[in-house]
Amino acid sequence: MNIKIQNLEGKDGICVSKNLLDSAQIKADEEVQVTIQNGRIIVESAAKAIKRIKLRELVSKMPKDYKPMELDWGKPVGKEVW
Repeated sequence: MNIKIQNLEGKDGICVSKNLLDSAQIKADEEVQVTIQNGRIIVESAAKAIKRIKLRELVSKMPKDYKPMELDWGKPVGKEVW
């Protein structure tokens, strides 16, 4: 689908059809996050964008001397099987 960039009240922008928004599961007046990746403009629901966390990024923040250890969480309180 080709869409022409237009001047909207002194700002350049695009008008997105309702069908396109429905396909992307984005509603009118919903907050979106806009990013640029490899020369592409990515528009996505802000609520959905927040949930996307990259494991590699989280692991890179761990201290280099981190060593996992076993913790005692106490006695089972339900139907846990140990």
